[in-house]
Amino acid sequence: MSDRSTGVASLTIEQLGAEAERLLDQLERAVVGKRDVLELVLLGALADGHVLIEDFPGVAKTLIARSLAAVSGVGFARVQFTPDLLPSDITGSGVFDPERRALRFQPGPIFTNVLLADEVNRAPPKTQSALLEAMQEHQVTVDARSHELERPFIVLATQNPIEYEGTYPLPEAQLDRFLLRISVGYPSREDEWGVLDARLERRRDEVDLASVIDRTTLIAMQRAIEGVHVERSLGLYVVDLVRATRADARVEVGASPRGTLALLKVARARAALAGRDFATPEDVKAIAVPALAHRLVLKPELWVERLTGADVVSTCLGQVATPAAEPSGWRGR
Repeated sequence: MSDRSTGVASLTIEQLGAEAERLLDQLERAVVGKRDVLELVLLGALADGHVLIEDFPGVAKTLIARSLAAVSGVGFARVQFTPDLLPSDITGSGVFDPERRALRFQPGPIFTNVLLADEVNRAPPKTQSALLEAMQEHQVTVDARSHELERPFIVLATQNPIEYEGTYPLPEAQLDRFLLRISVGYPSREDEWGVLDARLERRRDEVDLASVIDRTTLIAMQRAIEGVHVERSLGLYVVDLVRATRADARVEVGASPRGTLALLKVARARAALAGRDFATPEDVKAIAVPALAHRLVLKPELWVERLTGADVVSTCLGQVATPAAEPSGWRGR
């Protein structure tokens, strides 16, 4: 079954779950022992959002982005953010066409499906802001003309949390546009040996990944999320969680309504990934920290306590009453 207006096939929740399993299995060939992290990145993609991966160098941040594009069969571009990077280096610019004797728009690397913004905090704010319109509105405006970006459009940005010299911290407005912020972490002893063993077996650095879906299938998977039911009690639970971040005495600015929507979208995606056409409180709790923590601005005097947004969200999860797990009156589709 397909949508005649777009030519994109329709998928059931069961079909979405099966495709997601194939994607994750293929991704794990490149990124060993990080199934939970890969699931979060995939949830961000299925929820039509952008993901900020913040962790130490060498833990496969770039590999995750490149591998996701490879197994999804979509376009991929990488931009290495540096202090001298200009906005036009990302968006593109007008180039003089001698035949027409006029400016012709030359698209930049942002015109792709998966954009890796590597070390995004190394570019100055003017260049970082070149991503804002694209991330929010799926379009780029150059020389007073808007150019629409092809869907899906997913930004996977990376940054190093321990190196601050020569960097420009992302402003709250830009952080808020990332659906999720996640970390990868070091692998376990056995998983790290698995990386070495696989490298010895294939006798080269590169991992050949098969494309298990294509662009239209990924779009269909995104649309299938809309079939996940959310009971009113669960929706109010999401609202109360976000409102609790605003009421916390340790917080200067709590999560915005964009954060409320983000929590809802990713919870629905998680339910679909589990093969359910309804979301539960467990879906919300599982993704609350990566969906909300980066949206909080803590009071500056609390830095000595090493308090983080994740600590505040965890506190709110313990304080807000959990609704009934089973959605009343919902029999599925």
